[in-house]
Amino acid sequence: MRKRKVIISPECNEFINSSSNRARSKFGFLVEIVIEQKLLPKNFVEKLTNTEFYELKIKVENQIRIILFTLDAENINESEEVIFLNGFIKKNKKDYLKAIKEARKNLNQYLDEKK
Repeated sequence: MRKRKVIISPECNEFINSSSNRARSKFGFLVEIVIEQKLLPKNFVEKLTNTEFYELKIKVENQIRIILFTLDAENINESEEVIFLNGFIKKNKKDYLKAIKEARKNLNQYLDEKK
């Protein structure tokens, strides 16, 4: 199987780099799973309902860090590209609304630059 190509938005990169070494290390490990595996473990990756986004859950230091990402295909098994868009520390459900808006903005910016 071919590895998926990884794109990390500047906003997502900033979030990751501002995290602890442990969180960055775990992010790296989980990214390898996302780009190499056909089936993704639900305890790390979950599709967000009614959106084109997935969440990558990083549980570390008594916090849950969420990284939103999308794929270049509707079916995860057919995707060749993973686009990590932004991240946040989950405190409550309302955090998702703001993060999804930002993810859409970052995705549109990426798609515009890709043209």
